[in-house]
Amino acid sequence: MRAGLSALALASLTLTACGGSDAAAAEDVALEPAAQEQTLAGACPANVTVQLQWQPQSDMGALFEMLGPGYAVDTENRSVTGPLVAGGKDTGVDLTLRAGGPAIGFQSVSSQLYVDDAIHLGIVHGDQLIAAAGSQPVTGVTPLLKYSPAILMWDPASHPDWTSIGDIGKTDATVVVSKEQIFPQWLVAKNLLKASQLDTTYDGAPSRFVGDPTIAQQGFANSEPYSYEEDTPAWNKPIEYQLVKDVGFDIYASNVVVRADKVDAMSSCLDKLVPIIQQASADYITAPDAANATIVDVIAQDVAYTPYSAGEAAAGAELLAADGLIANEADGSVGTYDTARTQHNLDELVPVLNAGGANLPAGLTAEQLFTNRFTDAAIGIK
Repeated sequence: MRAGLSALALASLTLTACGGSDAAAAEDVALEPAAQEQTLAGACPANVTVQLQWQPQSDMGALFEMLGPGYAVDTENRSVTGPLVAGGKDTGVDLTLRAGGPAIGFQSVSSQLYVDDAIHLGIVHGDQLIAAAGSQPVTGVTPLLKYSPAILMWDPASHPDWTSIGDIGKTDATVVVSKEQIFPQWLVAKNLLKASQLDTTYDGAPSRFVGDPTIAQQGFANSEPYSYEEDTPAWNKPIEYQLVKDVGFDIYASNVVVRADKVDAMSSCLDKLVPIIQQASADYITAPDAANATIVDVIAQDVAYTPYSAGEAAAGAELLAADGLIANEADGSVGTYDTARTQHNLDELVPVLNAGGANLPAGLTAEQLFTNRFTDAAIGIK
C-alpha cells in the first residue's frame, strides 16, 4: 500500500514539433545515422506503426524515447509520427504512435491489428494478450513493463481502516472498474473481492470518485495517485492504493505484440527492432526527462487528449522505477520474459477467462504467446 505521490519539479525542454490534422510524416531533421546493426531501412516498414492502448503517458516512455525530433502530431487521427531513433541516431525509418482507448472507440489493440494492416505492432497487457488467444492471437516480443501498474485506490478519510485490496473485499463497498479489465475477475476468483462489489462503468474520469469517495476504483500507479492529488481541483488530496501485482496478479504489462500469423514475416525487422526497444526501456527509466517532455508536448498539441502535466510525467517515471515496474530480470536483462512466470500467468488466467466465455484453445502454452526469440539478454538497466 502506498500513499499519493508528492509533486515533482520538471524543467521544461524545448522540442521541435509540428501540429495539425493533415500532419502525415515527420519533418526532415538532420540526424546522425545509426550503426549498421541498428539500421532498420530495408528490414522494417518505412513507417513502423504502433497501436497504443491509451493516450501517451509514462508507461509508454520507451516508445517516446525512440521518437526523434521533428515529429508531427496528427490531431485528426490521434497519432504522432517522427524518425525512429536508437540512442538518438536515425535508423532510416519513421515511427508512428497511434493513441488507443477513446481514440479508437475503446476497441482492443489486438482487434485493431486484425482490422488494419497498416498497424505493425501493438501494446497489450499480458492478461489481455492471453484473452485474445482464442480469436485474435497476438505474440508478445518484448514487455515495456516488468509488472503492471494497475491499482485499486480509495479515500483514506472514508476508509481509515483499509490498508489492502483484501480489506476492500471484507466490506460491501462498490469497486468501480472498466468492463475490459480482467484483474477484477481474478480478484474475485482469489476471494479477494466479491462479484457483487464490481461496477464495470469506469470511464477514466474522476467525477465518480470525487462525488462518492466511499467507493474503491481502479487506476494506474503512474497516473491517478499524482493526478488526483495535484491536478484534480475537486479533490487535490491524497489517496491510498495497492498495486494489484502485490496480491499476486503479476502479469507482464505493455507488451509489444505482433499478430501471431505475421511473426515470421516480420522476423527480419524484429531481429533489429526489439533490441532497440529494450535499450530504449533502459534509457528511459535511467533518464526519462527528454521522453517525458515529448509526451507532454504531444498531449498539449491535441485538445482531444486528457491534459497531462510535466509533473505527472515525472512522478510516473519515478514510480515506475521505485516500485520496480520497469526493472531487470534475474539474469540482468530488461524487456525479456521469464518463461516460468508467463506459464504461471497462463495457468492462473485460463480458468478465469474461460469462466467468462473466452473459450481459449486447449493445450495453449505460454511459449505460443510470449517469445524471447528476438530479445537480447545482454541489454539491461545499468
